[in-house]
Amino acid sequence: MTSHVKNTLVTTAAIAGALAATTLFNTTTVKADTTSSAPVTTTTSATKDTAIASAQAKVNSASAAVVSAQAAYGSASTAAFDAAAKTAAASASAAATSAATSSAVANAQAAADSAATAKSTADANLAKAQSTAAATSRAKSMTSAAVVSAQSAVASASAKASDADSAVASAEAGQTVTANLMKSDDPTQASAAQQYFATKTAIVKLLPSGQVQITIPLTSGLEYLKEVSYNGVDATFTKTGKDSANITFTADPATSYTLAMTIDISSVMPLMPIMHEKALLDVDTTIFNGLLAAKSAADAALISAQAALSTAETNAATVAQVASKAASAATAAATVASDAAVAATSAATNLTSAQAANSTAQAALTSAQAAQSAADAVLAAAKANLDSANAALTSAQAELKSAQNIVVVTPASSTASSASSTASSAGSAASAATATSNVASSASTTTVTSAVVATPATTKKATSSTPASSTTAKTLPQTGNENQSALVALGLAILTLGIYPMMKRKHA
Repeated sequence: MTSHVKNTLVTTAAIAGALAATTLFNTTTVKADTTSSAPVTTTTSATKDTAIASAQAKVNSASAAVVSAQAAYGSASTAAFDAAAKTAAASASAAATSAATSSAVANAQAAADSAATAKSTADANLAKAQSTAAATSRAKSMTSAAVVSAQSAVASASAKASDADSAVASAEAGQTVTANLMKSDDPTQASAAQQYFATKTAIVKLLPSGQVQITIPLTSGLEYLKEVSYNGVDATFTKTGKDSANITFTADPATSYTLAMTIDISSVMPLMPIMHEKALLDVDTTIFNGLLAAKSAADAALISAQAALSTAETNAATVAQVASKAASAATAAATVASDAAVAATSAATNLTSAQAANSTAQAALTSAQAAQSAADAVLAAAKANLDSANAALTSAQAELKSAQNIVVVTPASSTASSASSTASSAGSAASAATATSNVASSASTTTVTSAVVATPATTKKATSSTPASSTTAKTLPQTGNENQSALVALGLAILTLGIYPMMKRKHA
Protein backbone atom coordinates (compact mmCIF):
# COMPACT_ATOMS: atom_id res chain seq x y z
CA MET A 1 0.00 0.00 0.00
CA THR A 2 1.42 3.36 -1.05
CA SER A 3 1.73 6.35 1.25
CA HIS A 4 -0.86 8.10 -0.88
CA VAL A 5 -3.46 5.38 -0.18
CA LYS A 6 -2.54 5.39 3.51
CA ASN A 7 -3.14 9.12 3.65
CA THR A 8 -6.49 8.54 1.95
CA LEU A 9 -7.57 5.94 4.53
CA VAL A 10 -6.50 8.15 7.36
CA THR A 11 -8.36 11.12 5.97
CA THR A 12 -11.47 9.05 5.26
CA ALA A 13 -11.49 7.65 8.76
CA ALA A 14 -11.23 11.17 10.14
CA ILE A 15 -14.14 12.26 7.97
CA ALA A 16 -16.24 9.34 9.10
CA GLY A 17 -15.56 10.13 12.76
CA ALA A 18 -16.31 13.76 12.23
CA LEU A 19 -19.57 12.95 10.50
CA ALA A 20 -20.63 10.60 13.27
CA ALA A 21 -19.71 13.10 15.93
CA THR A 22 -21.53 15.83 14.09
CA THR A 23 -24.62 13.73 13.84
CA LEU A 24 -24.45 12.93 17.54
CA PHE A 25 -23.62 16.43 18.66
CA ASN A 26 -26.43 17.86 16.56
CA THR A 27 -29.01 15.72 18.43
CA THR A 28 -31.28 18.10 20.29
CA THR A 29 -31.83 17.70 23.99
CA VAL A 30 -35.26 18.88 24.98
CA LYS A 31 -35.70 20.18 28.46
CA ALA A 32 -38.94 21.70 29.60
CA ASP A 33 -37.39 23.94 32.19
CA THR A 34 -34.70 25.45 29.89
CA THR A 35 -35.26 28.64 27.98
CA SER A 36 -33.39 30.01 24.89
CA SER A 37 -33.49 33.25 23.01
CA ALA A 38 -33.19 31.39 19.61
CA PRO A 39 -36.39 31.06 17.60
CA VAL A 40 -37.90 27.60 17.76
CA THR A 41 -40.68 25.81 15.99
CA THR A 42 -43.28 23.89 17.90
CA THR A 43 -44.88 20.86 16.36
CA THR A 44 -45.82 17.33 17.10
CA SER A 45 -43.32 14.55 17.70
CA ALA A 46 -44.34 12.75 14.52
CA THR A 47 -43.75 15.83 12.41
CA LYS A 48 -40.36 16.38 13.98
CA ASP A 49 -39.40 12.76 13.44
CA THR A 50 -40.42 13.04 9.81
CA ALA A 51 -38.38 16.25 9.40
CA ILE A 52 -35.36 14.70 11.08
CA ALA A 53 -35.63 11.52 9.00
CA SER A 54 -35.91 13.56 5.83
CA ALA A 55 -32.96 15.76 6.76
CA GLN A 56 -30.95 12.73 7.84
CA ALA A 57 -31.63 11.08 4.48
CA LYS A 58 -30.39 14.20 2.75
CA VAL A 59 -27.28 14.20 4.94
CA ASN A 60 -26.68 10.54 4.11
CA SER A 61 -27.19 11.20 0.41
CA ALA A 62 -24.93 14.24 0.53
CA SER A 63 -22.31 12.21 2.43
CA ALA A 64 -22.44 9.52 -0.22
CA ALA A 65 -22.11 12.21 -2.90
CA VAL A 66 -19.10 13.61 -1.05
CA VAL A 67 -17.52 10.15 -0.91
CA SER A 68 -18.18 9.64 -4.61
CA ALA A 69 -16.78 13.09 -5.44
CA GLN A 70 -13.81 12.34 -3.19
CA ALA A 71 -13.18 9.13 -5.10
CA ALA A 72 -13.46 10.89 -8.46
CA TYR A 73 -11.23 13.69 -7.23
CA GLY A 74 -8.70 11.18 -5.93
CA SER A 75 -8.67 9.31 -9.25
CA ALA A 76 -8.34 12.58 -11.18
CA SER A 77 -5.60 13.73 -8.81
CA THR A 78 -3.70 10.50 -9.37
CA ALA A 79 -4.12 10.81 -13.13
CA ALA A 80 -3.00 14.45 -12.98
CA PHE A 81 -0.02 13.45 -10.85
CA ASP A 82 0.91 10.70 -13.30
CA ALA A 83 0.45 13.09 -16.24
CA ALA A 84 2.61 15.69 -14.51
CA ALA A 85 5.26 13.03 -13.89
CA LYS A 86 5.10 11.97 -17.53
CA THR A 87 5.30 15.60 -18.63
CA ALA A 88 8.29 16.14 -16.38
CA ALA A 89 9.93 13.02 -17.76
CA ALA A 90 9.10 14.05 -21.33
CA SER A 91 10.37 17.54 -20.61
CA ALA A 92 13.61 16.19 -19.19
CA SER A 93 13.92 13.78 -22.09
CA ALA A 94 13.14 16.55 -24.57
CA ALA A 95 15.66 18.83 -22.87
CA ALA A 96 18.32 16.12 -22.92
CA THR A 97 17.40 15.14 -26.45
CA SER A 98 17.30 18.77 -27.49
CA ALA A 99 20.74 19.36 -26.00
CA ALA A 100 22.10 16.25 -27.67
CA THR A 101 20.26 16.74 -30.94
CA SER A 102 21.04 20.45 -30.99
CA SER A 103 24.71 19.55 -30.86
CA ALA A 104 24.11 16.77 -33.36
CA VAL A 105 22.16 19.12 -35.63
CA ALA A 106 24.88 21.76 -35.36
CA ASN A 107 27.58 19.19 -36.06
CA ALA A 108 25.55 17.67 -38.86
CA GLN A 109 24.86 21.12 -40.30
CA ALA A 110 28.56 21.98 -40.12
CA ALA A 111 29.44 18.65 -41.71
CA ALA A 112 26.82 19.18 -44.41
CA ASP A 113 28.11 22.70 -45.10
CA SER A 114 31.70 21.46 -45.18
CA ALA A 115 30.74 18.57 -47.44
CA ALA A 116 28.80 20.90 -49.72
CA THR A 117 31.80 23.25 -49.90
CA ALA A 118 34.12 20.32 -50.58
CA LYS A 119 31.74 19.09 -53.29
CA SER A 120 31.59 22.55 -54.85
CA THR A 121 35.39 22.78 -54.80
CA ALA A 122 35.71 19.27 -56.18
CA ASP A 123 33.21 20.04 -58.93
CA ALA A 124 35.12 23.22 -59.81
CA ASN A 125 38.41 21.32 -59.84
CA LEU A 126 36.81 18.62 -61.97
CA ALA A 127 35.53 21.17 -64.46
CA LYS A 128 38.96 22.81 -64.59
CA ALA A 129 40.72 19.47 -64.95
CA GLN A 130 38.32 18.39 -67.68
CA SER A 131 38.83 21.70 -69.48
CA THR A 132 42.60 21.29 -69.21
CA ALA A 133 42.36 17.70 -70.37
CA ALA A 134 40.25 18.77 -73.35
CA ALA A 135 42.68 21.58 -74.20
CA THR A 136 45.71 19.32 -73.94
CA SER A 137 43.90 16.67 -75.94
CA ARG A 138 43.29 19.21 -78.68
CA ALA A 139 46.92 20.32 -78.44
CA LYS A 140 47.97 16.70 -78.65
CA SER A 141 45.89 16.27 -81.77
CA MET A 142 47.37 19.44 -83.22
CA THR A 143 50.93 18.44 -82.42
CA SER A 144 50.26 14.99 -83.79
CA ALA A 145 48.98 16.61 -86.93
CA ALA A 146 52.05 18.85 -86.93
CA VAL A 147 54.24 15.77 -86.68
CA VAL A 148 52.42 14.18 -89.59
CA SER A 149 52.76 17.41 -91.56
CA ALA A 150 56.43 17.69 -90.65
CA GLN A 151 56.95 14.08 -91.64
CA SER A 152 55.29 14.84 -94.95
CA ALA A 153 57.48 17.92 -95.35
CA VAL A 154 60.56 15.86 -94.57
CA ALA A 155 59.49 13.28 -97.06
CA SER A 156 58.95 15.92 -99.71
CA ALA A 157 62.23 17.68 -98.91
CA SER A 158 63.98 14.37 -98.82
CA ALA A 159 62.60 13.54 -102.27
CA LYS A 160 63.69 16.92 -103.62
CA ALA A 161 67.09 16.55 -102.01
CA SER A 162 67.33 13.10 -103.47
CA ASP A 163 66.43 14.43 -106.92
CA ALA A 164 68.98 17.22 -106.52
CA ASP A 165 71.56 14.74 -105.36
CA SER A 166 70.80 12.52 -108.31
CA ALA A 167 71.09 15.45 -110.70
CA VAL A 168 74.36 16.56 -109.15
CA ALA A 169 75.64 13.00 -109.10
CA SER A 170 74.78 12.64 -112.76
CA ALA A 171 76.49 15.95 -113.51
CA GLU A 172 79.50 14.94 -111.49
CA ALA A 173 79.66 11.60 -113.34
CA GLY A 174 79.82 13.50 -116.64
CA GLN A 175 77.60 13.96 -119.62
CA THR A 176 78.52 13.80 -123.26
CA VAL A 177 77.47 16.92 -125.11
CA THR A 178 78.00 18.28 -128.64
CA ALA A 179 81.24 20.19 -129.14
CA ASN A 180 82.85 21.79 -132.21
CA LEU A 181 86.22 23.50 -132.71
CA MET A 182 85.67 26.68 -134.68
CA LYS A 183 87.99 29.46 -135.77
CA SER A 184 88.13 32.08 -133.08
CA ASP A 185 88.05 34.89 -135.60
CA ASP A 186 85.29 33.28 -137.63
CA PRO A 187 83.05 31.02 -135.48
CA THR A 188 81.30 29.87 -138.62
CA GLN A 189 84.42 28.16 -139.95
CA ALA A 190 85.83 24.95 -138.55
CA SER A 191 89.23 25.14 -136.95
CA ALA A 192 92.22 23.35 -138.55
CA ALA A 193 92.32 21.12 -135.48
CA GLN A 194 88.76 20.00 -135.95
CA GLN A 195 90.00 17.14 -138.06
CA TYR A 196 91.67 15.61 -134.97
CA PHE A 197 88.38 15.62 -133.00
CA ALA A 198 86.32 13.36 -135.18
CA THR A 199 83.55 12.72 -132.59
CA LYS A 200 82.75 16.45 -132.32
CA THR A 201 81.69 15.80 -128.72
CA ALA A 202 82.89 16.67 -125.25
CA ILE A 203 82.44 15.06 -121.88
CA VAL A 204 81.35 17.61 -119.27
CA LYS A 205 81.55 16.92 -115.54
CA LEU A 206 80.29 19.11 -112.70
CA LEU A 207 82.85 19.72 -109.97
CA PRO A 208 81.95 20.28 -106.30
CA SER A 209 83.39 23.75 -106.65
CA GLY A 210 80.72 24.57 -109.17
CA GLN A 211 83.16 24.60 -112.09
CA VAL A 212 82.99 22.12 -114.89
CA GLN A 213 85.59 19.72 -116.16
CA ILE A 214 85.59 19.56 -119.96
CA THR A 215 87.18 16.60 -121.77
CA ILE A 216 87.69 16.66 -125.54
CA PRO A 217 88.33 13.22 -127.09
CA LEU A 218 91.34 13.48 -129.46
CA THR A 219 90.85 10.67 -131.96
CA SER A 220 94.10 11.30 -133.98
CA GLY A 221 96.94 13.76 -134.59
CA LEU A 222 98.42 13.29 -131.15
CA GLU A 223 101.90 13.63 -132.73
CA TYR A 224 100.98 16.98 -134.26
CA LEU A 225 98.93 18.62 -131.50
CA LYS A 226 101.55 19.65 -129.03
CA GLU A 227 99.84 22.03 -126.59
CA VAL A 228 96.30 23.04 -125.57
CA SER A 229 95.56 25.64 -122.91
CA TYR A 230 92.64 27.66 -121.57
CA ASN A 231 93.14 31.05 -119.96
CA GLY A 232 96.86 30.33 -119.77
CA VAL A 233 96.40 26.98 -118.05
CA ASP A 234 97.58 23.98 -119.92
CA ALA A 235 95.09 21.23 -120.54
CA THR A 236 95.87 17.70 -119.48
CA PHE A 237 96.52 15.03 -122.07
CA THR A 238 95.60 11.51 -121.20
CA LYS A 239 96.58 9.02 -123.90
CA THR A 240 93.90 6.62 -124.92
CA GLY A 241 95.88 5.09 -127.81
CA LYS A 242 99.04 5.44 -130.02
CA ASP A 243 97.69 8.51 -131.72
CA SER A 244 94.70 9.39 -129.43
CA ALA A 245 94.15 11.02 -126.06
CA ASN A 246 91.63 12.90 -123.89
CA ILE A 247 92.37 16.59 -123.46
CA THR A 248 90.88 17.92 -120.19
CA PHE A 249 90.66 21.41 -118.70
CA THR A 250 88.61 23.11 -115.97
CA ALA A 251 86.51 26.20 -116.40
CA ASP A 252 83.42 27.93 -115.26
CA PRO A 253 80.16 26.90 -116.90
CA ALA A 254 79.79 28.72 -120.19
CA THR A 255 78.53 28.23 -123.74
CA SER A 256 81.95 28.39 -125.42
CA TYR A 257 85.63 28.43 -124.64
CA THR A 258 88.62 29.88 -126.47
CA LEU A 259 91.50 27.41 -126.54
CA ALA A 260 95.12 28.17 -127.42
CA MET A 261 96.54 25.33 -129.49
CA THR A 262 100.04 24.62 -130.88
CA ILE A 263 100.26 22.40 -133.99
CA ASP A 264 103.58 21.13 -135.28
CA ILE A 265 103.44 19.24 -138.60
CA SER A 266 107.11 19.69 -139.53
CA SER A 267 107.68 15.97 -139.20
CA VAL A 268 105.65 15.39 -142.30
CA MET A 269 106.01 18.75 -143.88
CA PRO A 270 109.48 20.08 -143.01
CA LEU A 271 108.83 23.41 -144.53
CA MET A 272 105.68 24.10 -142.48
CA PRO A 273 106.24 26.25 -139.44
CA ILE A 274 104.77 25.52 -136.00
CA MET A 275 101.31 26.97 -135.95
CA HIS A 276 99.81 28.66 -132.91
CA GLU A 277 96.05 28.74 -133.39
CA LYS A 278 93.22 29.91 -131.24
CA ALA A 279 90.19 27.72 -131.65
CA LEU A 280 86.74 28.34 -130.24
CA LEU A 281 85.32 25.27 -128.48
CA ASP A 282 81.60 25.52 -128.94
CA VAL A 283 80.16 23.54 -125.99
CA ASP A 284 77.36 24.44 -123.58
CA THR A 285 78.25 23.56 -119.98
CA THR A 286 75.59 25.82 -118.43
CA ILE A 287 73.32 22.79 -118.29
CA PHE A 288 74.73 22.28 -114.81
CA ASN A 289 73.95 25.78 -113.64
CA GLY A 290 71.69 25.73 -110.51
CA LEU A 291 72.15 22.06 -109.82
CA LEU A 292 74.39 22.70 -106.85
CA ALA A 293 72.16 25.56 -105.66
CA ALA A 294 69.12 23.38 -106.03
CA LYS A 295 70.91 20.61 -104.21
CA SER A 296 71.92 23.02 -101.44
CA ALA A 297 68.36 24.35 -101.23
CA ALA A 298 66.93 20.86 -101.19
CA ASP A 299 69.44 19.80 -98.58
CA ALA A 300 68.64 22.91 -96.51
CA ALA A 301 64.93 22.28 -96.95
CA LEU A 302 65.41 18.71 -95.87
CA ILE A 303 67.44 19.76 -92.85
CA SER A 304 64.80 22.35 -91.99
CA ALA A 305 61.99 19.85 -92.46
CA GLN A 306 63.85 17.35 -90.33
CA ALA A 307 64.39 19.99 -87.65
CA ALA A 308 60.70 20.92 -87.83
CA LEU A 309 59.81 17.26 -87.55
CA SER A 310 62.07 16.86 -84.56
CA THR A 311 60.51 19.93 -82.94
CA ALA A 312 57.03 18.70 -83.76
CA GLU A 313 57.83 15.29 -82.34
CA THR A 314 59.28 16.86 -79.19
CA ASN A 315 56.25 19.12 -78.82
CA ALA A 316 53.93 16.23 -79.49
CA ALA A 317 55.67 14.12 -76.87
CA THR A 318 55.53 16.98 -74.36
CA VAL A 319 51.89 17.74 -75.10
CA ALA A 320 51.04 14.05 -74.99
CA GLN A 321 52.64 13.83 -71.56
CA VAL A 322 50.75 16.92 -70.42
CA ALA A 323 47.55 15.52 -71.88
CA SER A 324 48.11 12.23 -70.09
CA LYS A 325 48.66 14.04 -66.80
CA ALA A 326 45.60 16.21 -67.43
CA ALA A 327 43.50 13.14 -68.17
CA SER A 328 44.75 11.50 -64.98
CA ALA A 329 44.02 14.69 -63.04
CA ALA A 330 40.52 14.79 -64.53
CA THR A 331 39.96 11.17 -63.52
CA ALA A 332 41.22 11.87 -60.00
CA ALA A 333 39.07 15.01 -59.80
CA ALA A 334 36.06 12.98 -60.93
CA THR A 335 36.73 10.49 -58.12
CA VAL A 336 37.09 13.29 -55.57
CA ALA A 337 33.90 14.93 -56.84
CA SER A 338 32.05 11.62 -56.62
CA ASP A 339 33.30 11.03 -53.07
CA ALA A 340 32.39 14.59 -52.14
CA ALA A 341 28.89 14.08 -53.53
CA VAL A 342 28.49 10.90 -51.47
CA ALA A 343 29.79 12.69 -48.36
CA ALA A 344 27.43 15.60 -48.95
CA THR A 345 24.48 13.24 -49.35
CA SER A 346 25.44 11.36 -46.18
CA ALA A 347 25.86 14.62 -44.24
CA ALA A 348 22.46 15.83 -45.45
CA THR A 349 20.91 12.51 -44.36
CA ASN A 350 22.55 12.79 -40.93
CA LEU A 351 21.27 16.33 -40.61
CA THR A 352 17.74 15.23 -41.49
CA SER A 353 17.98 12.38 -38.97
CA ALA A 354 19.18 14.70 -36.20
CA GLN A 355 16.42 17.17 -36.97
CA ALA A 356 13.86 14.34 -36.98
CA ALA A 357 15.09 13.12 -33.57
CA ASN A 358 14.71 16.62 -32.17
CA SER A 359 11.23 16.94 -33.70
CA THR A 360 10.23 13.55 -32.25
CA ALA A 361 11.33 14.59 -28.77
CA GLN A 362 9.45 17.88 -29.05
CA ALA A 363 6.35 16.05 -30.31
CA ALA A 364 6.52 13.67 -27.33
CA LEU A 365 6.76 16.66 -24.98
CA THR A 366 3.82 18.36 -26.70
CA SER A 367 1.77 15.17 -26.40
CA ALA A 368 2.63 14.82 -22.71
CA GLN A 369 1.72 18.45 -22.10
CA ALA A 370 -1.60 17.94 -23.85
CA ALA A 371 -2.28 14.85 -21.72
CA GLN A 372 -1.40 16.83 -18.61
CA SER A 373 -3.73 19.64 -19.65
CA ALA A 374 -6.53 17.10 -20.17
CA ALA A 375 -5.81 15.51 -16.77
CA ASP A 376 -5.76 18.95 -15.15
CA ALA A 377 -9.12 19.73 -16.74
CA VAL A 378 -10.57 16.46 -15.39
CA LEU A 379 -9.11 17.27 -11.96
CA ALA A 380 -10.63 20.75 -12.04
CA ALA A 381 -14.04 19.27 -12.91
CA ALA A 382 -13.69 16.69 -10.10
CA LYS A 383 -12.76 19.50 -7.69
CA ALA A 384 -15.82 21.45 -8.75
CA ASN A 385 -18.00 18.37 -8.20
CA LEU A 386 -16.40 17.82 -4.79
CA ASP A 387 -17.03 21.45 -3.81
CA SER A 388 -20.63 21.09 -4.94
CA ALA A 389 -21.02 17.87 -2.92
CA ASN A 390 -19.53 19.55 0.16
CA ALA A 391 -21.91 22.45 -0.26
CA ALA A 392 -24.84 20.01 -0.54
CA LEU A 393 -23.65 18.19 2.58
CA THR A 394 -23.35 21.46 4.49
CA SER A 395 -26.88 22.39 3.42
CA ALA A 396 -28.22 18.95 4.45
CA GLN A 397 -26.48 19.23 7.82
CA ALA A 398 -28.02 22.66 8.35
CA GLU A 399 -31.42 21.26 7.49
CA LEU A 400 -30.86 18.34 9.91
CA LYS A 401 -29.83 20.72 12.66
CA SER A 402 -32.89 22.83 12.03
CA ALA A 403 -35.08 19.71 12.23
CA GLN A 404 -33.39 18.65 15.43
CA ASN A 405 -34.08 22.07 16.96
CA ILE A 406 -37.83 21.68 16.55
CA VAL A 407 -39.60 21.84 19.94
CA VAL A 408 -42.17 19.17 20.47
CA VAL A 409 -45.12 20.12 22.71
CA THR A 410 -47.05 17.10 23.95
CA PRO A 411 -50.03 16.63 26.30
CA ALA A 412 -49.84 14.30 29.28
CA SER A 413 -48.21 11.64 27.19
CA SER A 414 -45.17 13.78 26.60
CA THR A 415 -42.93 11.22 28.23
CA ALA A 416 -43.77 8.64 25.64
CA SER A 417 -43.38 11.15 22.86
CA SER A 418 -40.02 12.23 24.24
CA ALA A 419 -38.90 8.67 24.36
CA SER A 420 -40.07 8.20 20.81
CA SER A 421 -38.14 11.35 19.78
CA THR A 422 -35.07 10.06 21.53
CA ALA A 423 -35.40 6.73 19.76
CA SER A 424 -35.76 8.56 16.49
CA SER A 425 -32.61 10.54 17.22
CA ALA A 426 -30.82 7.33 18.08
CA GLY A 427 -32.02 5.82 14.81
CA SER A 428 -30.70 8.87 12.98
CA ALA A 429 -27.39 8.53 14.71
CA ALA A 430 -27.27 4.87 13.78
CA SER A 431 -27.94 5.83 10.16
CA ALA A 432 -25.17 8.38 10.30
CA ALA A 433 -22.85 5.75 11.74
CA THR A 434 -23.81 3.42 8.90
CA ALA A 435 -23.10 6.17 6.34
CA THR A 436 -19.79 6.85 8.02
CA SER A 437 -18.94 3.17 7.85
CA ASN A 438 -19.76 3.23 4.16
CA VAL A 439 -17.50 6.25 3.74
CA ALA A 440 -14.65 4.44 5.45
CA SER A 441 -15.26 1.33 3.34
CA SER A 442 -15.25 3.35 0.15
CA ALA A 443 -12.11 5.22 1.17
CA SER A 444 -10.21 1.95 1.60
CA THR A 445 -10.14 1.55 -2.23
CA THR A 446 -10.25 5.17 -3.37
CA THR A 447 -7.52 7.81 -3.37
CA VAL A 448 -8.78 10.98 -1.67
CA THR A 449 -6.85 14.21 -1.91
CA SER A 450 -9.03 16.42 0.30
CA ALA A 451 -11.46 15.93 3.15
CA VAL A 452 -14.66 17.64 4.11
CA VAL A 453 -15.19 17.84 7.86
CA ALA A 454 -18.56 18.97 9.00
CA THR A 455 -18.50 21.59 11.74
CA PRO A 456 -20.38 20.41 14.83
CA ALA A 457 -23.51 22.45 15.30
CA THR A 458 -24.07 24.28 18.56
CA THR A 459 -26.65 22.46 20.62
CA LYS A 460 -29.52 24.76 21.33
CA LYS A 461 -31.78 24.42 24.31
CA ALA A 462 -35.43 24.16 23.46
CA THR A 463 -37.94 26.44 25.15
CA SER A 464 -41.54 25.68 25.68
CA SER A 465 -44.16 27.84 24.16
CA THR A 466 -46.24 27.43 27.35
CA PRO A 467 -45.26 27.71 31.01
CA ALA A 468 -44.26 24.38 32.38
CA SER A 469 -44.77 23.32 35.97
CA SER A 470 -42.29 21.40 37.98
CA THR A 471 -44.52 18.41 37.70
CA THR A 472 -44.46 18.59 33.92
CA ALA A 473 -40.71 18.90 34.00
CA LYS A 474 -40.47 15.76 36.05
CA THR A 475 -42.69 13.82 33.72
CA LEU A 476 -40.76 14.86 30.53
CA PRO A 477 -38.32 12.21 29.19
CA GLN A 478 -34.70 12.54 30.16
CA THR A 479 -33.76 13.27 26.47
CA GLY A 480 -32.39 9.76 25.98
CA ASN A 481 -29.18 10.30 27.92
CA GLU A 482 -28.46 6.61 28.11
CA ASN A 483 -28.70 6.13 24.32
CA GLN A 484 -26.98 9.45 23.72
CA SER A 485 -24.01 8.43 25.83
CA ALA A 486 -23.67 5.25 23.82
CA LEU A 487 -23.78 7.13 20.53
CA VAL A 488 -21.29 9.71 21.77
CA ALA A 489 -18.96 6.90 22.69
CA LEU A 490 -19.40 5.34 19.24
CA GLY A 491 -18.68 8.69 17.54
CA LEU A 492 -15.61 9.27 19.67
CA ALA A 493 -14.38 5.78 18.86
CA ILE A 494 -14.76 6.35 15.12
CA LEU A 495 -13.14 9.76 15.45
CA THR A 496 -10.28 8.16 17.32
CA LEU A 497 -9.88 5.63 14.50
CA GLY A 498 -9.31 8.58 12.15
CA ILE A 499 -7.15 10.67 14.48
CA TYR A 500 -4.92 7.88 15.82
CA PRO A 501 -3.36 6.95 12.44
CA MET A 502 -2.78 10.62 11.79
CA MET A 503 -1.02 11.04 15.11
CA LYS A 504 0.89 7.84 14.52
CA ARG A 505 1.93 9.02 11.08
CA LYS A 506 2.88 12.41 12.49
CA HIS A 507 5.16 10.80 15.08
CA ALA A 508 6.53 8.24 12.66
